[in-house]
Amino acid sequence: MQLPRRTVLMMAGALGAAGAVAGTPAGSAPVRRDWKAVAEEVRGEFLWAWRNYVEHALGADHIKPISGGREDFFVPGHSVGLSAVEAVDTLWLMGADDEAGQAVEWIKNNLDFGIDAPFQVFETNIRMVGGLAAAHHCTGDPRLLELAVDIADRLLPAFTASPTGLPYRYVNLATGAVSGPETNIVEVGTYVAEFGVLSEWTGDRRYFDVAKQAMRVVFDKRTELGLLPHDIHAETGEWRNRTATVGPPGDSYYEYLWDGFVLFGDEELRHWYEVLTGAILDHQAEVHDGLLWFPQVDAFTGEVADRSQSVLASFYAGLLGESGRVEQGRRYHDAWNAAQDRFGVLPTSLDYTSMSAPDPSNALRPEFADSALMLWLATGDEIFRERAHTHFRNMVSASKADYGFASLTDVTAKPPVQEDTCPGYWWSEQMKYYWLLFSDTPRFDYRRNYLSTEANVLRGAIR
Repeated sequence: MQLPRRTVLMMAGALGAAGAVAGTPAGSAPVRRDWKAVAEEVRGEFLWAWRNYVEHALGADHIKPISGGREDFFVPGHSVGLSAVEAVDTLWLMGADDEAGQAVEWIKNNLDFGIDAPFQVFETNIRMVGGLAAAHHCTGDPRLLELAVDIADRLLPAFTASPTGLPYRYVNLATGAVSGPETNIVEVGTYVAEFGVLSEWTGDRRYFDVAKQAMRVVFDKRTELGLLPHDIHAETGEWRNRTATVGPPGDSYYEYLWDGFVLFGDEELRHWYEVLTGAILDHQAEVHDGLLWFPQVDAFTGEVADRSQSVLASFYAGLLGESGRVEQGRRYHDAWNAAQDRFGVLPTSLDYTSMSAPDPSNALRPEFADSALMLWLATGDEIFRERAHTHFRNMVSASKADYGFASLTDVTAKPPVQEDTCPGYWWSEQMKYYWLLFSDTPRFDYRRNYLSTEANVLRGAIR
């Protein structure tokens, strides 16, 4: 059950000692910071990176931040300006109207989705459909909505050609040919937000209906424990594994159940979320050395299969918080904050039994900052701003390169080892999370808003 904001704030006060900022004794006075000044640092770094992208790689999916080169994401030889699309709503929220206009003009003059190549349906939806929809929501430009509808229409055969309603992984944007039935619950169940707003804005129910039906097929196949394995076959609807996880490739399926309720008031989606979340808390939550974690378990027996955690799973702290489970969300964020204290920059994977890093890379992952924003919105507790501030400072220190911000191959090295790539989501996700946490911008409705799994603003822009 989602709790009223006043109740959430009262709970946060009662839990204050358990959620103290690392290095700050429980019960001590919070640090008083000039958050607007921190926000301006965030804005300055973002605009510096944007100018480099425009000068060296405008129209490329990614800029190579060490060499200044260009990189495709979806299909080699077919960049679709991914970083420009992902950046529009962040630039707009920052009041960088000239730069946002630059991005919009490139999009309107250059984007053409008639590409004879298979695009990954999930990534195309969360990044391109969502990015264009958010750009339209923020700027009001109708051409951006037309482009979002165009690309969504090209993705629809992935759903309509499937005998189960579970979408194929790939669709050829020019021909509609589908491929890749071996899929997972993230890639079949992360559409209802982007497709749903298109249905809302255009009056065409097809988008929402196919997205929700795919989620229904997955929910109906839950085990007797109420858990979901993460791999599934789009043509047969049969599970392809036994393992349940709140990390990838399970994470955003759960997120979009809640989001479908938040955006559209769909009580059935809310019920599905509550059933599955109850099962996760009953069968996956585990306390180790006083910290709350969510190991992977056998979805049929509940037996623990793996006690490593993907950094992407840290988003779950925020989802728990925003859906009314503030105590559990805070405790899970505490656990990840302990890992941040340990490593500085969080590794891609963490073995929480030894606080070691099986995979010490970090592809500029934003999920810890995401959950800090969601928990701050739910509680008003400055602890989460402080943790995100540390996340921001560590990111700048470790990842800033000559032409932008770089992924890392090893966060445990001194200094961390950089890689010559900057993912498109960097433009949409953590820099936006930082800005919203620190700026109190008047362009964002802090009480009634929605950010997608890619942090695209689909509700809450104030024009």
